[in-house]
Amino acid sequence: MDVQLVDASTPSPQGAWLQAEALVQLHQLWRDRGGEELLQVQVQDSTGGPPEEIALSQEAQAELQQPVFISWNSGKVKAFYGDEAESILISNLKRGIISLLQLQPHAGTAMEEDVSGRCQVTYTTSNHSITKTKDLLSCTKPKSGFTSVNKIFGVEWQPTSRSQYMVKDNLLQSVLAEESHVVSPALRSTTGIKISSRQQLQLVSTQTSGPAEVTGQRLEDVLSVMEEQHQPLGMPSLPFRRVCTLCPSLRAYLKGFDSQSVKMDTSKAATTWQFQRLIQMLRGAKKRDILQLLRRAPEAMIPFVVEAAVAAQSVASLAALSDFLDFSKDPKSLLEKFLYAAAFSPRPSGDLLCLVLDKLDGKQLAPEVQETGIVAVGSLVGKLCRQKLCGLQEVERGVETILTGLRGAEEESKTVIYLLALGNAVLPKTIPTLLDHAEEGPATVTTAAISALRQFPPQHISDKVKRAMRRIFHETRKSYEKTCRLAAAEILLDNEPLPMDVINILLAASELETEMAMFLLLKVQNNLHADHHPARKIMKDIMRDPRINNYNLFSKVGISSSFSGPLTVTQDLLSTFGLDLLFLEGGFLRKSVSDFSLLSHGQRLRAAQVTIEAQGMESMVGENVLEGEEEPELMAGMSAIFFDVQLRPIVFFQGYTDLMAKVLLSSGEPTSVVKGNLLLMDHHQVIPLQSGLQVTIRLQGGLGLDISANMDVSIWEQELKTSINTRGSLAIDFQAELDAPFLQATLRNQMEVETSIHFDTMLKFSSSPVLMCLQLREEQVPYREIFTVSKSAGSQSSTTRKGRQGILPGREFALHGANSRVCNLLLRAEE
Repeated sequence: MDVQLVDASTPSPQGAWLQAEALVQLHQLWRDRGGEELLQVQVQDSTGGPPEEIALSQEAQAELQQPVFISWNSGKVKAFYGDEAESILISNLKRGIISLLQLQPHAGTAMEEDVSGRCQVTYTTSNHSITKTKDLLSCTKPKSGFTSVNKIFGVEWQPTSRSQYMVKDNLLQSVLAEESHVVSPALRSTTGIKISSRQQLQLVSTQTSGPAEVTGQRLEDVLSVMEEQHQPLGMPSLPFRRVCTLCPSLRAYLKGFDSQSVKMDTSKAATTWQFQRLIQMLRGAKKRDILQLLRRAPEAMIPFVVEAAVAAQSVASLAALSDFLDFSKDPKSLLEKFLYAAAFSPRPSGDLLCLVLDKLDGKQLAPEVQETGIVAVGSLVGKLCRQKLCGLQEVERGVETILTGLRGAEEESKTVIYLLALGNAVLPKTIPTLLDHAEEGPATVTTAAISALRQFPPQHISDKVKRAMRRIFHETRKSYEKTCRLAAAEILLDNEPLPMDVINILLAASELETEMAMFLLLKVQNNLHADHHPARKIMKDIMRDPRINNYNLFSKVGISSSFSGPLTVTQDLLSTFGLDLLFLEGGFLRKSVSDFSLLSHGQRLRAAQVTIEAQGMESMVGENVLEGEEEPELMAGMSAIFFDVQLRPIVFFQGYTDLMAKVLLSSGEPTSVVKGNLLLMDHHQVIPLQSGLQVTIRLQGGLGLDISANMDVSIWEQELKTSINTRGSLAIDFQAELDAPFLQATLRNQMEVETSIHFDTMLKFSSSPVLMCLQLREEQVPYREIFTVSKSAGSQSSTTRKGRQGILPGREFALHGANSRVCNLLLRAEE
């Protein structure tokens, strides 16, 4: 047996490997006329290495030499008998040996159960050779481990398994089984670990002494008279959990806890590592210790502990939160922090949803807390359903809470919140409800319903949905606000569009007002130039038709724009930035959408999407409302989506009086939009090897985020300046653990990065049309990576480390040519 773990990264320390050999005695104890046999399998004279010989303890040696028994018929292992009290590692080694005896003499595909689980195997034969190829991705086995709901934050696993059998005169001469596993974080395949496992079984002799054959009519009779332990056991490998002797406990942490010395900067990697360590401590802690930490922590640290307790998601941590949080007394900011931590959970449980529902149920809460709670329930319901847990009672209760609230909502703002919660849930059965509100509701409700529909993947945007979007865009039944029509058009263009839909939208643009038409045409052109857009080929074919692609249609001149482009491109990841700007005919900004998205391995994630809307500005600049449209109330607000979770919308001002009050009373200080810590990656996977050994894969990734915004209005200068500053740190811990009775080895890769991104806008109202400059820049990015290999065998242990660090230079992104020209003009005037 030969097993190797190698880190695919460069530079990296030498990996870990293990070689072992033993004499395996196989004796026939019983055989019936139908060919069924009872075989005794016993391991003797085992040795392990390298570099020097590793000796098993006497207890482990004795366990290893205890025989096990199999019922075997024509190459198939029908049953496995042994001592269920035996240690897991020893028992799994024996399963690995027995699995080598699982074969069939003829070609074909079958389902077999062995140490890997129940798997699909394919046999091919040639002369005395039999080749078995096992599809390890098809294997089913008792569930162990967990992973993030979003596959972008999971692990890519590429396994292969092939065994070669040599058979002569119906006697098995040799077996050579080879398998490999390449495991890496989905976002970064260069940080991968390769596992190679090789087993060889060679016939030494057919003349060996052993126990006498047992007589009996049936297998059960034979087993009943045998002296050895022989309970029936399962063939699949049993998961082994390594005990961490060096991991800090929460109780030990509390003994040295000094609340006065706690200093945390959310955007620093050191804080993110501290967040992950606290999660590990909380997962092994008792409720009373977690409560003690929550009560002893200084006020500034309590949100940090609450976020870690939600991420830990153990029974004890959730029980402690249930006792600690008082929704009738605690500050709104702490309650919202808890609810958003639940909404962003990478793999929520039914218990977490139950806790959120219990805290919201039947209480008079501040509107902000109630609204945050509803969108959090939607996110939890959606993630549980993606884990195939839609049937849980808590999920049904969560869905009913949202639908009942939607039916009973009397205010538009309440209806909007419940619709956005349905968007977070992404339940296909709620699509008819969303369509009803999209077509029949007022403008704000229609906008929210279409926004919720855009959360659904293309396979759920059915013909019925598309028919409704056509009616909204083309206004076949009633008039709709311009942003609603554009949102309906985007659903048609982004979800496997029909050529006729694209043509009709383009032709309709010729009849729209200038800014709306300009925005729509640029949206189509932008999709046409985006390599990753699913409808690019259809649009390219349509643009070959001169009746569509002509000067008359594409000669609209306005200041609205739509564009997107790549920020980072690697072999695993494409990150993009997009910006949509829709202006009124008089030059005021009606709507802006800035979008940071990640595309990886066929998955798309909206990492951050911020929408700012302003309406009613027409009356301020004397612009007439189009016929058939109601005059909207003066209002501005923001809605945001982070990591595919829609947050509750924020209203900046509502009405002229509110606007003037907030301008005059503004402190000029930045306002915190999002500040906290999230667990993005949470993966635990046990990979059983053909040899009976196992490798445990762990991935944990934490994000510290601090987003602040500032707005400065100068009446004298007739200008508006806004800035959104995003500072963050990402810390990823990826490791593989090999466990054997005579060796423990760990390969670990730790990576951290800190970043700061600034998005600034400047609007000059003194000119007509309004001039607008957008700037997106990133400061220099420090990063660090550490590779560690640890090995322990008996009293011997060793640890090797290598690392690298550096600083990526800062950069400013060129958004588009027109923006660059306006920026040059405005910034030169400022100097």
